[in-house]
Amino acid sequence: MGKESNNVLEVCNSRYQEIYGNYNISLKKKIVVSHFGEFSQDLVNSISNGVEEAMIVAEDKKGTVKRMFSILVEGLQNIRLHGEKDEDGNQASFLIIAQDEDAYLVTLANLVLITNKPVIEERLSEINSFDEKQVKSLYMEVLTNGIISNKGGAGLGFITMAMKSKNKLNFSIEPINDNLACFCIELKINRKKS
Repeated sequence: MGKESNNVLEVCNSRYQEIYGNYNISLKKKIVVSHFGEFSQDLVNSISNGVEEAMIVAEDKKGTVKRMFSILVEGLQNIRLHGEKDEDGNQASFLIIAQDEDAYLVTLANLVLITNKPVIEERLSEINSFDEKQVKSLYMEVLTNGIISNKGGAGLGFITMAMKSKNKLNFSIEPINDNLACFCIELKINRKKS
């Protein structure tokens, strides 16, 4: 394993530990699930189904469960399909879901090319500038006119997450080295809204 690769994993793991610790310190928040590392399709399915079951047991409204499921599928597929790898082929990514009485906080992170930082920031800032109606309109426009990328997406992931969470998308992109950055996005899903 190269020195550069070690640094990439250390930085991403440090960010994961920081967020996990912040959620864990708060006595009102409960960690529902967390994972640091690669996300296979089987793991994505297992996490999505496990979170859905936990929400049903917690007696969350059906609409809230459906919104969470959609967000998880979009977010985890985004990590799988678009997450970059370090020089050793490792995909340093993570998921943390915390809950309190009022909401779920979903934090997803993966590596991105530093050259993609401006495009991601611009896209998310644009989505965050819209109200719910405008986000839905943008979703329909991209769904109808979207161009499929070479990785199989039409750019609906962030729009879907914003639409389903009904909240702004908090994000950060922290450079790790000259090539890679740790992209972290946090969504709040209110438990009272269905």
